[in-house]
Amino acid sequence: MTAGSLLAVASVLSIAVAPNFYVFAAAWLMAGTAMAATFYQPAFAALTRWWGPDRIRALTTVTLAGGLASTVFAPITAVLDDHLGWRATYGVLAIVLAAVTVPAHALALRAPWPPAPETAADHDRTPITRSRPFMLLATAFTCSGFAMYAVVFGMVPLMIERGASSSTAAWALGLGGAGQTLGRTLYAALARTTSATTRTAVLIAAGGATTTALALVHGPIPLLILLAVLAGVVRGNLTLLQATAVSDRWGTWHYGRLSGLLSAPATVAAALAPWAGAALSDRLGGYAGLFLALSVLSGGAAVLALASGQAVSPRREVSPPGSRRHT
Repeated sequence: MTAGSLLAVASVLSIAVAPNFYVFAAAWLMAGTAMAATFYQPAFAALTRWWGPDRIRALTTVTLAGGLASTVFAPITAVLDDHLGWRATYGVLAIVLAAVTVPAHALALRAPWPPAPETAADHDRTPITRSRPFMLLATAFTCSGFAMYAVVFGMVPLMIERGASSSTAAWALGLGGAGQTLGRTLYAALARTTSATTRTAVLIAAGGATTTALALVHGPIPLLILLAVLAGVVRGNLTLLQATAVSDRWGTWHYGRLSGLLSAPATVAAALAPWAGAALSDRLGGYAGLFLALSVLSGGAAVLALASGQAVSPRREVSPPGSRRHT
């Protein structure tokens, strides 16, 4: 994650000074590599291994902070862009990256890698990645991920279509991030009262419901902002759902590999979502039509999640002797 942070600084600076489209596109490809090294997935793998049976608390703590990212930086970026232009704004963001993330990763993430759980030695080595539950779950997350990210990137133009200013739309997007933070505080209770399959289907369906509401409700603007916050609440839960999808079904043995394979197609879908969403909005008569189509996609994803059924039940994990818990 330290190397990814350094690469992030270089890529954001390259975006800021890009003299043409080709350099701009190459810089964004470099930024994507940095994202893969610094965003939730590598952190989830580390936290799941470090905290073991207590992982939900650790994952929730990290995602609570991460959920504030859009809340803080969406309006800040809009203000900077209004006063400095986009190139200088990217320069400022690169300075923030260098000053905060590089030393934080280099100095704070120094905990030793604990041994595998004691139950790992006799873990069932069935090819999970080729099983029906895994394939259906991966497909459900891919469809849901595409819909979720298309909604996030379509939120600002949808709000503008409804008559909001660009700054108000940016605030709506930021408050959606605050909704994510709120939603993540509720996930532990949800996990205690539902099965992995049930909460997966329910949360994906809830995402489709909020998308439908955003498509059909034309105003007033405060009501649309409230719906954006509710959509953020669902997104916050979906983040933790994906973080625990492997461990809830198959335990923590090979968590990093299984989680990476499960999230890879969803990550590709998320990368395509901004472009595809903009292209589809032209064909569907605007962003309201796009959001309706995305809600149908989310409904299909919920059905796939339900069909995935309950996979292998994870065995009870015992913390290895001498392992540490870090706060």
